[in-house]
Amino acid sequence: MTEDTRIRMKFKPKRIFQMRVAGIAFRNGHVLVHRATHEKFWTFPGGRAEMGERSEETLAREMVEELGAEVSVGRLLWVVENFFHYEGKDWHELGFYYLMDLPESFPFDEEKIVHRVQDGKNALEFRWAKATTEALTALDIPPYFIAAEIENLPASTRHVVWDDGNLDDK
Repeated sequence: MTEDTRIRMKFKPKRIFQMRVAGIAFRNGHVLVHRATHEKFWTFPGGRAEMGERSEETLAREMVEELGAEVSVGRLLWVVENFFHYEGKDWHELGFYYLMDLPESFPFDEEKIVHRVQDGKNALEFRWAKATTEALTALDIPPYFIAAEIENLPASTRHVVWDDGNLDDK
């Protein structure tokens, strides 16, 4: 077993900090989303950064691990200080959201799950969702401000401080 170098700190009582990097990939008017199969909500694919790893490297590594695909990491869209309550804990997440391009060989379907993988204890499933505010709002994708901006991405990197509220109720 290799040493776990992912950036996450636990504080008592029930507080967690983590650094997460995610990718926003578009195809045919859709955006790639994923979820752990035991969850009701979807999110953008990515994962926790490791010590000594640049955020672009994190995204590239996570996509090889989760999608089996080498992606092209594009420009940084958002840096997010995200505060939320989930699984009985208060989370403080530093998130980096990049545009990314997937290889054409990665499957596309407008309605079906296109990829599944076991990631540690979690079974993940991936699908393409319409890249519209209405569709992403209906899918319940945190952090929720992204749904409002998906049709008009920022021209330059935006810093956002966001409080998603209580995900335990989702």
